[in-house]
Amino acid sequence: MKTNYLFLLVFTLLFSGCTNKNQLTIVKNQQSDYEIVIAENPAKQIEHAAKELQNNLEKISSVTLPVTTKNSVSKNRKQIEIFINDRLPSAHTVSIKTEGDNLLISGGNAQSALYAVYELLETELGCKWFSPEVEKIPELKTVSLNLPLNYLYTPEITTRTVHSKLYYDNYHFADKQKVTHEAFPNYVPDARVHTFHRFVPEKVFGKDHPEYYALRGNKRLHTQLCLTNEEVLQIVKDSVRAYFGKYPDASVISVSSNDNTQYCECEHCSKIDKEEGSNSATMIRFVNEVAREFPDKMISTLAYQYTRKPCKTKPLPNVLITLCSIECDRSAPIEEKCSDFAEDLMGWKELSDNIRIWDYTTQFTNFLAPFPNIHTLQPNIQFFRDNHAKWIFEQHSHNPSELFELRSYLTAKLLWNPDRDANEIINEFVNGYYKEAGVYVKMYIDAIHEEIQKDKDFFLFLYGDPAQGFQSFLSPENLKKYNSFFDEAEKAVADQPGILKRVRIARISTDYASLGMARNGMSPDFQLLENGTISEDTRQRLNRFESSCKAADITLMNEMGYRVDEFLDLFNTTLKRAASPNIAAGKTVKLLTQPKKYANENPQALTDKALGGSNFYANWLGFEGNNLEAVIDLDEEKEFSTISTGFLQVTNHIVFFPKSVSYSVSTNAESFQTVAKVPTKKPITPESKRNDIEYFTGKFKPVKARYIKIKADNVAKAPAWHNAAGLPVWIFADEVIVN
Repeated sequence: MKTNYLFLLVFTLLFSGCTNKNQLTIVKNQQSDYEIVIAENPAKQIEHAAKELQNNLEKISSVTLPVTTKNSVSKNRKQIEIFINDRLPSAHTVSIKTEGDNLLISGGNAQSALYAVYELLETELGCKWFSPEVEKIPELKTVSLNLPLNYLYTPEITTRTVHSKLYYDNYHFADKQKVTHEAFPNYVPDARVHTFHRFVPEKVFGKDHPEYYALRGNKRLHTQLCLTNEEVLQIVKDSVRAYFGKYPDASVISVSSNDNTQYCECEHCSKIDKEEGSNSATMIRFVNEVAREFPDKMISTLAYQYTRKPCKTKPLPNVLITLCSIECDRSAPIEEKCSDFAEDLMGWKELSDNIRIWDYTTQFTNFLAPFPNIHTLQPNIQFFRDNHAKWIFEQHSHNPSELFELRSYLTAKLLWNPDRDANEIINEFVNGYYKEAGVYVKMYIDAIHEEIQKDKDFFLFLYGDPAQGFQSFLSPENLKKYNSFFDEAEKAVADQPGILKRVRIARISTDYASLGMARNGMSPDFQLLENGTISEDTRQRLNRFESSCKAADITLMNEMGYRVDEFLDLFNTTLKRAASPNIAAGKTVKLLTQPKKYANENPQALTDKALGGSNFYANWLGFEGNNLEAVIDLDEEKEFSTISTGFLQVTNHIVFFPKSVSYSVSTNAESFQTVAKVPTKKPITPESKRNDIEYFTGKFKPVKARYIKIKADNVAKAPAWHNAAGLPVWIFADEVIVN
């Protein structure tokens, strides 16, 4: 395995058995003859580094070392000097070495010098910071280091970002883990990603200059820009100049596509893309022209979705390629299961030395779901590193998600040193954070990752749902096993309320998956009872899920703003719907229009008594661009006065509520009489909730019939204001209830 250490002689704590000649003793018998020395007017990071070293040595030994400046050093004291070292190989290099009896801690810049202090405290003095609130600091009477000491390390990944509020909301904790304080350091704040609509806003130019925008078929849409239009280029240059004028300290701006695949297909754009074999050709040529205007700034652009494949045009030296892995299967390393992306990275490496990886590490439709991809983090980061990616942005959930603290911790450690033993890091964390329960949390982690690796055909999707795993790594048998590990974990720390709280927060994911299985009715171990009441086990699980979320201040379920309180309301609504008498339950459904892909295209999803959740993978029957038309056969004539069907909305995935739903009845399956037409209460608008469910309920005078026809009128195509303008709209339906 490749090593990143240029020189490393491990220095350790000495308790006994070493001579003075072979050790540097900083504290002995609660006394020290050392002082911490910094420059007269230090950078703020250097000043903070001195305080951190002072405070942590005091926690370790109960001895407070004085902090002084180089102009005020004591003649009778030895020195621990913290400083910026211009002679180091890189601004990112950290150095720890001795010079006589003095200890010299330095970095190529002020931030690296701070990192060097944390490297000393953590790696060699045993300090660990597991979260902003949880740390492990040893208590020692003697603090000594082995000699000789000459530690020099330059991280190969120089800009390391973990998209976690643990770091963004706690700058000092981010420093301890050596990651950035924000997602886009040094960027223009108002132009970080997906910026075309900012530079050439449709409200300003759309009416008079439709030619500035993407040609799709025979229409100009505001989805993207026409990148061969010279006036567009000049407008973007002017906009970039204005942004840098507003934010003169910023060194990077994004000139990048909007978040959709509706790129320009005009004659000129298509010709260039065809010549170079990729839609990134027009993008890189366009961005290069912008970059020429600003040689002292970095112009970032996206190699994302339709621009991911490298073209032939070489990006200029001040163009930053941000390559995004959004499509990849997360059940295995990228090189194994996402070879197309791997080839694209290697292709961009041949064109540019400036590659920023935008990677994804959680399920954005279900933050709290089990997402067993931890085993892929290290090989993926190593692969990025080996292909010259020096800037890596690991997009985690930002908000709390499954094993949030562990994932944040592990990812940061691997970004700093991709070759460190990942299993060792996990054990270090679980034993420090969960104490006696750590062994059982680790058993859960190992078990769920073993199970997903057994299923070679499973696609672990960033926008998936736990329901996809109910016949795989989240089978009833596996969920019972995972729950048993957490039962043991709770028992191990039952007398430690603070640790027990952490365990129950870690357990949220298995409780969430178990509740989903209960809603789907797949197992007697996780179920809603036939009359719609809830089993005692499921009730306890629901209560624990709610209380654990409150205890951790977890409010969001996914990136679309779907909240925990909405999930709980929906679950209770599900209970009421399950309790409703339903003469259509289990009855045969015949489809008159063709569904696509979801629920295995099985019409019986509409009457199978499995109730859909907030994601379209969770038992929803989907129709793309067409109406839903279905006939339910009740087997015999029955009397009823209510028909209700649930529909899902996920606006950013072009899933809208139908315009209306009509219900008709018949005794012979030939002539139908309409008994209700229910319009949506929530027509699609730019302000529509991104994630929602609406129940279309028709109430009418009692009728007697055998057949029920349902017709849901699709909006058909996304409106002009939507990022997917002109593309087919989906409707998703689930569980028809008739009584």
